[in-house]
Amino acid sequence: MTTALITGATAGIGAAFGRRLAADGHNLVLVARDTARLREQATELHDRHGIEAEVLAADLATDGGIEAVEKRLSDLRNPVDLLVNNAGFGNKGRYLEVSMADELTMLKVHCEAVLRLTSAAAASMRSRGRGGVVNVASVAAFVPRGTYGASKAWVVQFTQGAAKDLAGSGVRLMALCPGFVRTEFHERAGMSTDNIPSWMWLDADKVAASALSDLARGKTVSIPDPRYKALLGAAKFVPRNLLGGITSKTGRKYGPQ
Repeated sequence: MTTALITGATAGIGAAFGRRLAADGHNLVLVARDTARLREQATELHDRHGIEAEVLAADLATDGGIEAVEKRLSDLRNPVDLLVNNAGFGNKGRYLEVSMADELTMLKVHCEAVLRLTSAAAASMRSRGRGGVVNVASVAAFVPRGTYGASKAWVVQFTQGAAKDLAGSGVRLMALCPGFVRTEFHERAGMSTDNIPSWMWLDADKVAASALSDLARGKTVSIPDPRYKALLGAAKFVPRNLLGGITSKTGRKYGPQ
């Protein structure tokens, strides 16, 4: 049986990956800050699917938390075959309305942690000639939309570049770019979602299933819904300065993801 490590595993897209991978027979390493929720989730997945679910409590906004996960990913005796870098969050407010400390924490989680964990996993996987990494970004990566969008754009560019450099090694890397997904994301950021059109919402379980299918097909970027693929296709024909104004207003109304 192969093993998958998922960060931000207790809710939303991370939890959906856990359910899908456990149902497919993969053992899991579940990473998040809340030990109690991790243990509850691990027990449920073990009892339902008969897989082994390891708990690793770690805060990826800290060096110690990142180092703990790096160590697990580098363990050649208990190798990780799939890494899902899902941990992330949004800050409510426009540029200069959010504290610098919160902005830097976002970059720590979205960029530094993704770089370090991907590197630890990919080095181990390359030595074995197989493995995969899914870095969860957002459709916000493709439009000018503040620090959140900028950090997710970095995730996409980094993942595509790393995938190219590792071509032929047996290690697959993919950036997952969903739109609005029904998770705890906006609630945690204190953002209202009342005005978001119903057609814009995606189901987390379907997003995870689509992502794993795209990874198996060798894609380096996954946009897991035809509606968002169409929207991003149309956005290519809108001037960047106009698109920046539209997305800034939309982002303030709907939130960053």
